[in-house]
Amino acid sequence: MMKADQPKATATRSQPIHFRNVKIFDGLSDKLFDGEVLVQGNRIKEVSRKAGGIQAKGAEVIDGGGATLMPGLINTHCHMSYCGPQNMGHIPVEEHMMITARQAKVIIDHGTTAAIGAGSAKPRLDIVIRNEINAGYTPGPRYLACTPEITVTGGLGDSRQLHFYHNELAHYFDGPHELRRIVREYCREGVDVVKLMLSGDHLIPGFCDADQTAMDEDEVAIGTHIAHQRSRKLNCHARNPESIKRAVKYGIHLIYHATLADEESLDLLEANKDKHWVVPAIGFTYATAYEAGDFGIPPETAEKWGFVDELAKGAETMKKLHKRGVRVLPFGDYGFPWTPHGTETRDFEHFQKMLGFKPHEILRAATAYGAEAFGKANELGQVKAGYLADLVMLDGNPLQDLTLFRDQATILMIMKDGQYHKAPQARRKAVQRQAAE
Repeated sequence: MMKADQPKATATRSQPIHFRNVKIFDGLSDKLFDGEVLVQGNRIKEVSRKAGGIQAKGAEVIDGGGATLMPGLINTHCHMSYCGPQNMGHIPVEEHMMITARQAKVIIDHGTTAAIGAGSAKPRLDIVIRNEINAGYTPGPRYLACTPEITVTGGLGDSRQLHFYHNELAHYFDGPHELRRIVREYCREGVDVVKLMLSGDHLIPGFCDADQTAMDEDEVAIGTHIAHQRSRKLNCHARNPESIKRAVKYGIHLIYHATLADEESLDLLEANKDKHWVVPAIGFTYATAYEAGDFGIPPETAEKWGFVDELAKGAETMKKLHKRGVRVLPFGDYGFPWTPHGTETRDFEHFQKMLGFKPHEILRAATAYGAEAFGKANELGQVKAGYLADLVMLDGNPLQDLTLFRDQATILMIMKDGQYHKAPQARRKAVQRQAAE
């Protein structure tokens, strides 16, 4: 089995790269600033806030023409292997691996340079694609490989039937003893992240809905214990108050959804805001409520199932969490037929219009805060000396136009680990004239 730390197939770039004439979003500030950036090897060596502030003999000089240079995006709820309108469990693993590799490229093509797995569609797809990316054979973001969604019988993801065995996405268990073995097996196989399905969801109305807690406390306790023992990260599907409380109690730092939180769980998240991140996946809820008709979920069905109500409740919950200082992050649950990969940054508009976030707060959540959740707060998510050179250059100002990432033509350059994924492109003249006016 190829190891994640196998030497890269591509050589480290030796010539420095000097970005001049750029406006910089550093990952934290509420404004862009004029400046220059020097990349040496795979790290940012120097950042200057004035023209001519960097002198680097022999460097490749990139004149950005006033374009915006910023950190690459970090997706903390990524289903890299989720795909297509068909039942994913019916896709043979060989074809599914090829699809996953293509989607890894789509994801980095849109400016995401790091991602945390939130559930693999088959047991080892995340592990293999991470290894291929790390070895330099497949283009894709830095990636933390996840288990499949680990769920209980009758929980979210259990698509089996008594008369006909079939599987789609999940790994099923019942009881702490089974879960102990399952988590150990996935740690043995090399996952970075363990995903537990603590609550149900509106997608399976009638037998484990979003307001129901699916996983018993003794199961949560042992699953998290083994993951912590083996130094693995944890994330969880937790929509209702009880599942949120268990996530906090047992140290699941990355909480997905939390849309139905009550005052007690809000207080708990606020009291532990330095330890947890909440990723609501608001774009999935919106798309399911209003845009999934072509895939068998017309708006009237989505409303009946509870998606319209949850969208409204979830928006209010995230506003409260944001006001309380809890780190709420964009992205999540892209890869379904009605939320295809490559459209993840639609979340930026949802965060602004529905959750009341300011543009710089959204971009900070998608970069600097995402780096914290990824486990590289001192290396990723900022344009800062000493940080890894994961950078994106945009043809415009993302603080004024959050849709820039949705058009690949406006992404002028993508760099990961000091290497070009997309070599610098010239700005479009019409945009330059508009910016100058």
